[in-house]
Amino acid sequence: MGRKVYLKKEKNSKNTETITVFLNGKDVGYKNFWGATETQLLDFEINTSKGTAYVTSKVSDSKSRTLQYEPNIPSFSSFVGGHSVISSSNMISEYNYNIPFASSNINSKGIIHLNQVNVPKIDRLIVPKFRDLSNHWAKSDIEKLYSLGIFDESSQFFSPNTPMVRFQFTVGVLKAVNLRVLEESKKKATPKKAIFVDLDTKHPDYPYIESAVEKGIINGVNPNSFGPNQPIKRAQAVAILVRALGMEGRAPTPGFSTNYADDKIIPAYAKDSVYVATELGLINGDGNNRFNPNQPLTRAQSSAMISRFLAFLESDLKQNYRDDMLFFD
Repeated sequence: MGRKVYLKKEKNSKNTETITVFLNGKDVGYKNFWGATETQLLDFEINTSKGTAYVTSKVSDSKSRTLQYEPNIPSFSSFVGGHSVISSSNMISEYNYNIPFASSNINSKGIIHLNQVNVPKIDRLIVPKFRDLSNHWAKSDIEKLYSLGIFDESSQFFSPNTPMVRFQFTVGVLKAVNLRVLEESKKKATPKKAIFVDLDTKHPDYPYIESAVEKGIINGVNPNSFGPNQPIKRAQAVAILVRALGMEGRAPTPGFSTNYADDKIIPAYAKDSVYVATELGLINGDGNNRFNPNQPLTRAQSSAMISRFLAFLESDLKQNYRDDMLFFD
């Protein structure tokens, strides 16, 4: 809530008019790997000597990145193509006004919509070459994650059919949502102690795990251990995805059932997340409509899951957010 007072000098006169503007509103938004959206909602009440006018403004400013593959037919070069990140931004707005004292040639009531699109920026990415992915079904998903820095191992082999471990999956998801890691105080004289006995604070990705635990996105396998090299199960992975979005609260009230044939064996801690992830299109069942919550994820399956997660962050989340905040009361 705020107020501004303006003094307007009348033409050909020494008289001045006092115009008082009362405003009330809020800013809401989100930020992730693919960009950010900030929406500003403001209500104005404008008091003048001629009467009172009302204006409601809804402005949404979005910055987004998309990944595009650009093929290249090799001639003198061995490069067959690569990915590019296209960064773009746009602003859409709606102004609803009621100005009873407007001049006769201007509508006193109405709605104005504006849209501004800026010139995009294109950055070329390096596509890693793994020797064991030539015809693999998840090749494009895996290359996408490495091109974007979600995964960053340096090896000629990806080993797509081996289990994905808890540490790498968690760090990958947190990089995807652009989680702001906890900052370590530089004034500490003693070495920092890890939150779990099986984690190394010197690992460059350790802050992601610490932040995830602090924010309730993931827990240890027991009070003292994180189990960084343990295979991650489907239920655990889905819980991490949905908690990272902060959407676990969108599940129905307790007592609901998912539509999976093996609903009864889905762990209680993951049931809300499984329901929400299914509704968002992030996961689905197998040919027998089973979720298989205790089945370990392979590295290829994990890559495909995080890739779908990124697709949701890239487009669906922004669209759903704008629809909820800008066009609905």
